Amino acid sequence: MRLPKALHALWAVLAATIVAATLLVAAPAQAASLTEVTNFGTNPGNLRMYLYVPNNVAARPGLLVAVHYCTGSGPAFYSGTDFARLADQYGFIVVYPSVTASDGCFDVASNATLTHNGGSDSLSIVSMTRYVQQNFNADPNRTFVTGVSSGAMMTNVLLGAYPDVFRAGAAFAGVPFGCFAGSGKWNSQCAQGQLTRTAQQWGDLVRNAYPGYTGARPRVQLWHGTNDETLSYVNFGEAIKQWTNVQGLSQTPTSTDSPQSGWTRTRYANSSGQVLVEATSMANTSHNLPVQAAAAIAFFGLNGGGGPTTPPPTSNPPTTPPPTTPPPGSGGCTAVFQVTSSWQAGYVAAVRVTAGSNGVNGWRVGLPLPAGNTVVNSWSGQFSGSGSATQVTNVSYNGRLTAGGVTEFGFQANGATPNPVPNLTCTAL
Repeated sequence: MRLPKALHALWAVLAATIVAATLLVAAPAQAASLTEVTNFGTNPGNLRMYLYVPNNVAARPGLLVAVHYCTGSGPAFYSGTDFARLADQYGFIVVYPSVTASDGCFDVASNATLTHNGGSDSLSIVSMTRYVQQNFNADPNRTFVTGVSSGAMMTNVLLGAYPDVFRAGAAFAGVPFGCFAGSGKWNSQCAQGQLTRTAQQWGDLVRNAYPGYTGARPRVQLWHGTNDETLSYVNFGEAIKQWTNVQGLSQTPTSTDSPQSGWTRTRYANSSGQVLVEATSMANTSHNLPVQAAAAIAFFGLNGGGGPTTPPPTSNPPTTPPPTTPPPGSGGCTAVFQVTSSWQAGYVAAVRVTAGSNGVNGWRVGLPLPAGNTVVNSWSGQFSGSGSATQVTNVSYNGRLTAGGVTEFGFQANGATPNPVPNLTCTAL
């Protein structure tokens, strides 16, 4: 079953828009190059493999598989998204699978692709993943997948059929695992939001993809626009039902916030407070949603603890050199602020917290932001207050640090980049 002409047009608009976005994102300075890898292993989907290894790759790097949209390609997704620049900054490796089929779409519908070691495109991508793990010392415990549209659907397929390979995934405008199952690549019933199931039924589809698997399930981050004209917004709610069921969680979120105007983010944490499912709904947003690469990387934990010790400069460097991390004191904790990217009207920053010689059971950082700075998105910390009175406390999974232990939280802010950087205080709790 071929993709309808009208939907071909929508995919084409998405492709053109993402590629055009590269004009707005300067290429990273001293960037490595994208290379094609052949003979990477079993390839039943006849896919092509493109690999990006940053110049300052970590000794034991994380690995991200970044899957393109319909009618796209691995090189186009490399050029049109920010994942390679973030790899330059943090030292992880990126694989860009590329479709060779005439419709440019990944197989997310066949029984083979939906079954562990069953074949088709999903197994081809797993072969690429294992090739990098074996040949570039990539860390299996820090191996993740993300994708947009057709790539988001494949992200869910890989998380469901290969939970032993991927530790987490971020799906931008996709559908639940198994929603497109059928005789052809396109499933109009699913695309139009007419296919709904109970949470148990959705969860069973995932569990049946790899019968007998008893290991940990991947964490999942979901993004969807409320006005999606290609893959109905109904699929967003169905995916939440599916992945919370797979994780054994309630469909009632443990927290809800609005990281940006018009966005609603719900989080679903386990009894230990670890967020296993995170879902962001974007109001008045079409299928061509803004891909939040930095937020996905933060959700995976690829933005610290394993990146290069000296990241290469970016096209938008901090206005002052980042400070070096001071040695931990005899007690308490220290915190260091670093701008990781900036533009005319905002910036992204990371704060590294280091425990003193006594370790800490929790921490609070005083983050005096300049007047006019407004936090619009954050991760790995609980923010309170504003401006010079901004404070950040640990979340449940990163509060306890042994002596000299390090963790990191980050945020995106609107406003001028701080110059000089704020003088932070850190208090052990």
